[in-house]
Amino acid sequence: MTMAGTTIRSRTTKIITYPTTILCHAGEVVTPRTDYRGGLDGRAVPNFMAQAIRGEPLTVYGDGSQTRSLCYVSDLVRGVLAALELADELPVNLGNPEEVTVLELAQTIVRLAGSKSSIEFRELPVDDPKQRRPDIGRARSLLRWEPKVALEDGLGRTLEYFRSVV
Repeated sequence: MTMAGTTIRSRTTKIITYPTTILCHAGEVVTPRTDYRGGLDGRAVPNFMAQAIRGEPLTVYGDGSQTRSLCYVSDLVRGVLAALELADELPVNLGNPEEVTVLELAQTIVRLAGSKSSIEFRELPVDDPKQRRPDIGRARSLLRWEPKVALEDGLGRTLEYFRSVV
């Protein structure tokens, strides 16, 4: 995420100018209001949630052993704001260093949704990463930041939204 020359004006006409460039690399984000239609973007959480709510099989590519690290949106926002306040010019990774396999993620979503969906395995695309795990060492040391929302809590909050729109 890159923000260039951002200026925010508050009601009291106080002006806050942020540095020219702030680089944050955000890992995968769990959030309500994610577009679930069509599944064209390949993100596991919205695809799995829509499939589980509809009672369709959840599509897992490969054997599901590839890992993902999911961070709830409020944690990401806290990290971005902390990075803005610090105004360091070097990049910082924001995300959750705890990994979950894609198969475990699918099974968790089926359970949380109370779904009877099965899991369907398909061929693993050649460009699918085997592991996604951010190193948040700089975020911890410089920003005193780390994710606070547990995976199941974030998935539960997101599932509430999906139930209202699917």
